[in-house]
Amino acid sequence: MKETYFRAYQMVHKQALKVMKWRKPVLIEGENALLKLPQIITDNDIKRVLIVTDKGIVKAGLMKHLLVAFDKVGIEYTIYQDTVPNPTIDNIEDALALYKAQRCQGIIAFGGGSPMDCAKGVGARVARPNKTIEQLKGQLKVNKAIPLLFAIPTTAGTGSETTLAAVVSNSRTHEKYALMDLSLIPHFAVLDPVLTLNLPKHITATTGMDALTHAIEAYIGRSNTSETKMCSEEAVRLIFSNLLTAYEDGQNIAARKNMQKASFLAGVAFTRAFVGYVHAIAHTLGGFYKTPHGLANAVILPYVLEYYGDAVYDQLAKLSDVIGLSNKEYSNEAKAKQLISEIRELNAKMGIPEKIEGIEEKDIPLMVERAYREANPLYPVPKILDKHQLTELYYLIKE
Repeated sequence: MKETYFRAYQMVHKQALKVMKWRKPVLIEGENALLKLPQIITDNDIKRVLIVTDKGIVKAGLMKHLLVAFDKVGIEYTIYQDTVPNPTIDNIEDALALYKAQRCQGIIAFGGGSPMDCAKGVGARVARPNKTIEQLKGQLKVNKAIPLLFAIPTTAGTGSETTLAAVVSNSRTHEKYALMDLSLIPHFAVLDPVLTLNLPKHITATTGMDALTHAIEAYIGRSNTSETKMCSEEAVRLIFSNLLTAYEDGQNIAARKNMQKASFLAGVAFTRAFVGYVHAIAHTLGGFYKTPHGLANAVILPYVLEYYGDAVYDQLAKLSDVIGLSNKEYSNEAKAKQLISEIRELNAKMGIPEKIEGIEEKDIPLMVERAYREANPLYPVPKILDKHQLTELYYLIKE
């Protein structure tokens, strides 16, 4: 009975998405594209901006050229650098206080997915000052224009520069959830591969696998459009062609550029077609143990794909063909299993473990409950899993 309701909900939701006013960020890409941003900000009559980032970005000096350019054209900026992985409500409220105190007019998200989620949260609170983050969680609760948001990814994985979601953690309840609203899609996205050249290898690996998870979960779900399928296929092709190169040779600008494009395309795909149980489980691990999101996705992905079984053979077989992995005479089941094996092999080559450390048995029932609630009825997964099956998956990934 529940499955019938979930599928009916997803069908209605898919039809509703067709009439919504989707927009994509204005894309600024290429080497040193970052230096085009001051003029764009000036052209939009913005004189004061809040930059949401983290201490690692500041310490690495990735913003220094941009800040010099801001000084030259008279753009005032305030930096919030305390964003943590799996950003919290407290992060958003602290950044919001700076935004208000400095009378900012726009927001720059500079970094990986965490600063972008935090910046989107600030935008949501500016748009809805009388609502708390908890009141804004879920779908279409903002429904009002946020300040101009400029997204500058320094990793190639989250796709947050093009998505409608901000994922937030409640540090008191260990809950991790998303705000999803079309107004949260950044207005501008700057893809400058130079910013990713010095990424640590483990971040290159896990963020790249995050992008792969986005592309695959969007592709195998039931809310695809012709555009999201095309974006997912191209993202998967780019990732399998470039991720290992970017991991092994961090200065390879072509591989870095291709991974940024893959991340962007995967973001376009999943912001419209949604994700699935991989993300639902990963979010609970981030909430309970602060497990980095990309790492969680990378480990969980092959287990969930195997668990889906024949519900995903046809889609995975097509992706296997896209990357030229399998003999075309193989059955779809054989092609799908070969793709899953290839994902595991890619993880292993980049030092990603096969299991998640630190999962405590006592936490599993609550994590199962939260993952089940997140996924159902919203995520148009290829196969609906019950709580018993989700429990089995937690034990499969548990070290």
